Amino acid sequence: MSAATTGPSTATEPSPLRGWLAVLAVTLGIFSLMTSELLPVGLLSPVGGDLEVSAGTAGLMVTVPGLVAAVSAPLITVATGRVDRRLVLVLLVGLVAAANLASAFATSFTLVLVARFLVGVSVGGFWSIAGGIALRLVPERHVPRAMALIFGGVETASVLGVPAGTFIGDLSGWRVAFAAVGALGLLALTGLVLLMPALPPVRVITLADPPRLFRANAALRAGLALTFLVITGHFIAYTFVRPLLQGRGVEDALVSPLLMVFGVAGICGNFVAGAFVARHLRRTVTAVAVALTVAMALLALVPSGPVVSACLLAVWGMGYGAVPVTLQTWITRAAPVATEAASSLYVSAFNLSIALGALFGGLAVDFLALTSVLWIGCGLALLTLLPARRPAGPNG
Repeated sequence: MSAATTGPSTATEPSPLRGWLAVLAVTLGIFSLMTSELLPVGLLSPVGGDLEVSAGTAGLMVTVPGLVAAVSAPLITVATGRVDRRLVLVLLVGLVAAANLASAFATSFTLVLVARFLVGVSVGGFWSIAGGIALRLVPERHVPRAMALIFGGVETASVLGVPAGTFIGDLSGWRVAFAAVGALGLLALTGLVLLMPALPPVRVITLADPPRLFRANAALRAGLALTFLVITGHFIAYTFVRPLLQGRGVEDALVSPLLMVFGVAGICGNFVAGAFVARHLRRTVTAVAVALTVAMALLALVPSGPVVSACLLAVWGMGYGAVPVTLQTWITRAAPVATEAASSLYVSAFNLSIALGALFGGLAVDFLALTSVLWIGCGLALLTLLPARRPAGPNG
């Protein structure tokens, strides 16, 4: 993603084995960062209860890092443009590890939010830089698979990190869950230090490049609109999935298994979308919108119970699991010769949408009704059908 990581890989092809080990280290780093960002989704109720804040206020644990990541993505990419990319990634993943450990020992909700701010800095900077790292780690013929693996870290964190963290929190308490993710960050830090080669900057973008591309590229604007609508709609509801399930009569002990159903379905959705998105991009976007809309609407309407909830979460997970690969394909196709600047905008839009979804969802929960977040999510998912009608690039 980062322009500073693009360009010819090297005059001599990198070692395939060491390159793949480095790719795995970057993937673990992204997984730890994205799990850190989304971890509070499954822990809102216990954190809020322990620190004496409402569910809507507890949602700020998702809002704050999302907003910060949206701003830090382009700023860190530009500010560190002349620094070795290995050093930047090491510092950012070390920061997120420290932030999670600080959350585990926080004595007030304010301290938790300070730590979440640092998580946002790490997520925005790391993700915006790491996306283009594969171009310099593996031989050119392996780049597509390496990119898929790295972005698989984002996807896997989204669909498995939350249920795993929730499971740990249910067993041992929310502080242990944060500490576990902090330990995961330290493991990723070790992997980066030991496996990543030195990566001096190759090319630097300026702060003017992304806005210039945004103004000139209608297909990119459509892709960013899709990102805003689908991610905001998803997180308006998904941030509060635990209280939603509890409101449907699901016992606390079953929340983690049900979120695991969501996660496994999301992995399946990722692979299904990967098989179709290259040839049927707009149809895949439409399928995602329909899956999210149907799942959220039925969760609001049908009788409660763990079995029905599991089925609907599976549909929801399938739809959301297809989102990252689908949106990234749209962005890449919209700007094939300016992928660095386009991806910086995409990272900002993605994380801003997470933040806004959690924020507006919290307001809806506090001032309307819990199920209102499902209906708002449905509406935004349906609106994605409008920008999806625009061709994503020269091949549609």
